[in-house]
Amino acid sequence: MDMTIGKFAKAGNVGVETVRFYQRRGLLPTPNGHEGVRRYDAENLRRLKFIRQAQTAGFTLEEIKQLLDLDAGEDRERARSLARARLEALSVRIAELEAARRSLEKLADECASGKTGPCPILHSFGV
Repeated sequence: MDMTIGKFAKAGNVGVETVRFYQRRGLLPTPNGHEGVRRYDAENLRRLKFIRQAQTAGFTLEEIKQLLDLDAGEDRERARSLARARLEALSVRIAELEAARRSLEKLADECASGKTGPCPILHSFGV
């Protein structure tokens, strides 16, 4: 599988500029061009998909770079450590979002039950 940057980006469900950005950040290699056209292979695509999945899991680009570097050296302990740290950060964020949801549900109920005066939702946000 040999792809131009456009086909490679499409296969990875990203834009061409995203591919170039990842290359500048050292997450993706910039392949050598043959006759002025750079070609991407299946390994490049595997790496691109990994980057996207890791971002979805909440890893920063720096953490993703560390994971990619660890993949080459097979340092499972460090990879587990990074994953556990990400899990803890996600747990904190989920708790924050759940608290925000409960607060908004309460405000929405208060807004629905009151017929006069300012809306509690608008009032709580300082409007």
